[in-house]
Amino acid sequence: MLRNTTGGYGAVAIAFHWTMAVLLLVLVGLGLYMTGLEQNDPSLFPLYQLHKSLGLAALALAVLRLGWRTVNPSPRLPQTMPRLEKAAAHLGHAGLYALMLAIPLSGWLMVSASPWGIPTVFFNLFNVPHLPVPDALGEKAAAEALLKEVHEVLGWFLIVLVGLHAAAALKHHFISRDTVLRRMTSLKPVAETR
Repeated sequence: MLRNTTGGYGAVAIAFHWTMAVLLLVLVGLGLYMTGLEQNDPSLFPLYQLHKSLGLAALALAVLRLGWRTVNPSPRLPQTMPRLEKAAAHLGHAGLYALMLAIPLSGWLMVSASPWGIPTVFFNLFNVPHLPVPDALGEKAAAEALLKEVHEVLGWFLIVLVGLHAAAALKHHFISRDTVLRRMTSLKPVAETR
């Protein structure tokens, strides 16, 4: 099944979820690795270009994923799930989607604000234009520094939220013993939630 049902996710939603999960892990790992390198390290430039390319790919995937979710709503949560948990699940998903958009956008804005004017070359295929960044601070370097801080803080929020998301999924599987995790790991039909 390609589309979601009331009791499970379809192949498209599952592919979006796990592709984005792997992409985000790679981006976070690469980002942490890059920031630990010396500024004169020769591997820094190609790593930043790779990080920017993967970040733009993640942004495009997040937009496509949101579009798919708009026309193909998620399965209902189990009725046995307490209201507070349901609210937390909805807030957590909203937060993850917000971060999947905000982090790459903040990175793109940061690169665009840089006084160095270094181009972003998407996987060595084509240049990605810089976004227009108003120079509200009066100095491009200050704008870049602020956006860098925003990008990093949002990255840490993502790490925390993904950790909570994974912990909640494992809690549903091993403690609650419901179908919440299984719906995202299997294409086999799961009993409909009433």
